[in-house]
Amino acid sequence: MSVWKIAPALAAGNTIVYKPAEVTPVTAMKLFEILEEVGIPKGVANMVMGRGTVVGQTIAESNDVDIVSFTGSTDVGRSIMKAAAGNLKKISLELGGKSPNIVFADADLETAVDYGLFGTFFGAGQVCSSGSRILVEESIYDEYVKRYVERANKIKVGPGLAEDSNMGAIVSEAQLNSILNYIEIGKQEGATLAAGGYRLVDDGLDKGYFIAPTVFTDVTPDMRIVQEEIFGPVVVIQKFKGEDEAIKLANDTDYGLAGGVFTNDGAKGLRVIKKVRAGITWVNDYHPTYVEAPWGGYKQSGIGRSLGKYGLDEYQEIKQININLDVKPVGWFPN
Repeated sequence: MSVWKIAPALAAGNTIVYKPAEVTPVTAMKLFEILEEVGIPKGVANMVMGRGTVVGQTIAESNDVDIVSFTGSTDVGRSIMKAAAGNLKKISLELGGKSPNIVFADADLETAVDYGLFGTFFGAGQVCSSGSRILVEESIYDEYVKRYVERANKIKVGPGLAEDSNMGAIVSEAQLNSILNYIEIGKQEGATLAAGGYRLVDDGLDKGYFIAPTVFTDVTPDMRIVQEEIFGPVVVIQKFKGEDEAIKLANDTDYGLAGGVFTNDGAKGLRVIKKVRAGITWVNDYHPTYVEAPWGGYKQSGIGRSLGKYGLDEYQEIKQININLDVKPVGWFPN
């Protein structure tokens, strides 16, 4: 994802300072080794390590920085907005999400379940556009939940380098504890824990941070597990009666990053997805990313767009140049 920012910034003729997340810097280090090997002039692409509260804050506050492009949590995005006010620098923020995945009764059930699992548990749910709220039409709700839970329980969780792993680890102990805390909140709020809900420690998994794929049902819109981004392998499955209610529930959070609709009625799919207030959407699909298309969200999911021409525009300024081809006095004032 760093390349989503670095490539267009350099292509637009800028010099950059890149700060990777402090818990996941290794791929960024390798990338910058490659940049040096291919001969990018010194000082054009720079990487600085450190905590966001120190290094990131300094970058956001600096009068020498013209734009800050950030991918991460909504809370940190707010902090960057405040810090950027010093020199009114441009900001591009790709923030959190609580994205809806709407399944109508006329959808292909197996396909909808399959993408529901992929949309939630890909990357162990640590994906900003994760489809962490599945909305299922009432008439197929029980059947969908039954099949979804059956398959969720079959997911093989383990180290990313293990060939038989379907889902990997949580990024840090702090994030692990945050996810487990949300699971407890869900129980306390009265939701039904239909699958998972615990840390995995058997077969050597106690050496890492692993959580079983977790499914909550019988949830209500006011629950924190429905409204707040958990950023882990936790999904809530909601029930709706008709198209209008599906749209209302889909838009009933502070976020607006992504969303999906599953139906065999093409007209309904297009009609509904247009009404979902989100910047990245799919019909009968979930998660593919196309570098030629804009990526970004509505509401508290961010400001600006990455990828495509839109992503290149983020790193450029518009300038007006006027050239007078009839060079003579304007004659407005008397001689």
